[in-house]
Amino acid sequence: MKSEKGHLRKSHQHRGDLTGEYAFGDMGQLILLVIFLIVWIADSFAFKYSTFLTQYLSNYIRVPIALIILVISGLLAWAGLKIVFGETREEPQVITTGVFSIVRHPIYLGSILLYLGFILLSLSLLSILVWFVIIIFYYMISRYEEKLLTQRFGSIYEEYKKKVPMLLPIKLPY
Repeated sequence: MKSEKGHLRKSHQHRGDLTGEYAFGDMGQLILLVIFLIVWIADSFAFKYSTFLTQYLSNYIRVPIALIILVISGLLAWAGLKIVFGETREEPQVITTGVFSIVRHPIYLGSILLYLGFILLSLSLLSILVWFVIIIFYYMISRYEEKLLTQRFGSIYEEYKKKVPMLLPIKLPY
């Protein structure tokens, strides 16, 4: 099995407790965010090409649900980032506490939910298409990072994978 080393930002290279991430993960996330925002803003506010579903679902329903999802999104991302980057662990270890006991990738789930919150505000069908691409991207970089974690921690990470779902906080039968 080929051993790979994950990318670490310069500011984190001194941290031996971090395994790394996909080298172009941050850039990919930024590009997809910009694409999403362009599509969402253009469709939701300028052209209104695919927002016809808003006439069937009241703002009084959509906006509170969207706000709840946006708050959950922020909490997941904040808690995940705080655990990963806010605490330096003496010995490298698999993080299984806090939000990492609910899903293996809470930061990515938080990002996915952020987009969903924006989608609910305008029900832009074009934005949903971009959102599906974003979900696939997060799934792919999650798989890459899990390969790195499995190489580093072996059976410990494999056991964690059996107990905690990847992105959805429900255990799917497979």
